[in-house]
Amino acid sequence: MIVLGLTGSIGMGKSTTARMFAEAGVPVHDSDQTVHRLYAGKAASLVEAAFPGTTADGSVDRAKLGSRVLGDAAALKKLEAIIHPLVRADADAFLVKHRNAGESIAVLDIPLLFETGGRGRVDKVVVVTAPPEIQRQRVLARPGMSEEKLAAILAKQVPDAEKRRLADFVIDTGNGLDAARAAVAAIIAELRG
Repeated sequence: MIVLGLTGSIGMGKSTTARMFAEAGVPVHDSDQTVHRLYAGKAASLVEAAFPGTTADGSVDRAKLGSRVLGDAAALKKLEAIIHPLVRADADAFLVKHRNAGESIAVLDIPLLFETGGRGRVDKVVVVTAPPEIQRQRVLARPGMSEEKLAAILAKQVPDAEKRRLADFVIDTGNGLDAARAAVAAIIAELRG
């Protein structure tokens, strides 16, 4: 089974592209969804212990947690030390399940693949990209997003040009959904070829 790492900077269209792989019948493990699930379950008590007052009714309150860790490198590192191993264990179980099911390809959707040293966990990397003005427009349309938050997020991410240089495949989502879908289909065909 080929393990395909899917990544891209914020606002590049990674989630939409992940859905395209899923729609094409390729199993996709979504790290962001896994974090949401963990925050509502297994990770909540661990996060509360590390950051008291950041949970409610057994779930992490993302706004409260965000206000505690954003802009605080030490706090963010502490949170990542809790969450990353749980997400990785979930992804490992996903891969075992799909390898045992005889799948030829599985996708790990890892937003910070390069930033977290995840390159060694995958066989090939797909980087999703878009022109900077489209990225900015998409991100600033999100609720609660500001120029300052976007700048802080981008400062912590490997630059898009570097991600594209390190990729095995690049999908430019700035060319529309049909072009992205065609690129996904071409990647699948090449890997199954």
